[in-house]
Amino acid sequence: QVQLAESGGGLVQAGGSLRLSCAVSGTAFSINGMDWYRQAPGKQRELVATITSDDMTNYSDSVKGRFTISRDNAKNTVYLQMNNLKPEDTAVYYCSADLVVRGLFRRYWGQGTQVTVSS
Repeated sequence: QVQLAESGGGLVQAGGSLRLSCAVSGTAFSINGMDWYRQAPGKQRELVATITSDDMTNYSDSVKGRFTISRDNAKNTVYLQMNNLKPEDTAVYYCSADLVVRGLFRRYWGQGTQVTVSS
């Protein structure tokens, strides 16, 4: 069975940096794309960054220039480097993967990791 595990969240001061990781484990799958979402209390979940199988990336306007998404194919892991963090970046960050399992596209989600940015 496929599982996604996020790590790297924590409490940082404004202007600081964090690097989130998301490892996909399992067998008999291929990764079509991987994404990072975030959700603050009382807010809708928003897409933060995406990366395709050929390393094409996209970012939300609010994080563009500050966050960088990357992947390590050998480790089936996606990263989100977050620099110059702001209090408004505080949220639970979720990793999501679009996988092909037994010839079918399926969406998988991690449990989330908390990022808190203090002023």
